[in-house]
Amino acid sequence: MKKPEVNYREFRLSRLNEERFSHLKLLWGWVVYFVLFFLTENLIPAENCYPVHIPLDDMIPFTEVFVIPYALWYLLVVWSLVYFALYNVDNFKNLQTYIIITQVFAMTAYILFPTRQDLRPEVFARDNIFTQIVGFIYSMDTNTGVCPSLHVAYSIGIASTWLREKSVSAAFKAGMTVFCLAVCLSTAFVKQHSVLDGIMAIPVCLFAEWWVFHRKKKTRENKGE
Repeated sequence: MKKPEVNYREFRLSRLNEERFSHLKLLWGWVVYFVLFFLTENLIPAENCYPVHIPLDDMIPFTEVFVIPYALWYLLVVWSLVYFALYNVDNFKNLQTYIIITQVFAMTAYILFPTRQDLRPEVFARDNIFTQIVGFIYSMDTNTGVCPSLHVAYSIGIASTWLREKSVSAAFKAGMTVFCLAVCLSTAFVKQHSVLDGIMAIPVCLFAEWWVFHRKKKTRENKGE
């Protein structure tokens, strides 16, 4: 069994500024995000949001089975961060910084240019466990604040970070990449996002990719590390 890089049993809030625990301060980004998410969800009415729609959206059928990767995405985010916090602190910093960057871009867009999607089916053609899960997600997450898609942005960031993780096999990396792609596709098939929301996440991810990985690499090269 792998040994964690950090002994978190010794962690106390009073030790947060110690070098071995200081990376955990990046998790404050989630607090800020959830506060802003709550405010935008409740203070920006749907009628004040610009509807996002392209013709391709109408060609994609609602397919409830895609709720499986869509819902598992929540576990993927948590599990990836926990794994890296335990076994690769550098990649924890990389992924959490990547997430914060995408959150900053997305929340800025949601506030300055609020968007919504009107793609959700009014009724489900079938009644099964998958449509029930979709209905629950619809009830918990409004159709506003959609462009760019954070489901897509996080998934790209997670895949990119895992592809750089040396402790896992090539097969694992391939499987993770396929799963993250399935998550991206699921946003359109369960009608949580327009395809455009996913497309608009790509330039955000390109900036995050440069900032987190390539900029850091260039800095190290300049220092001769």
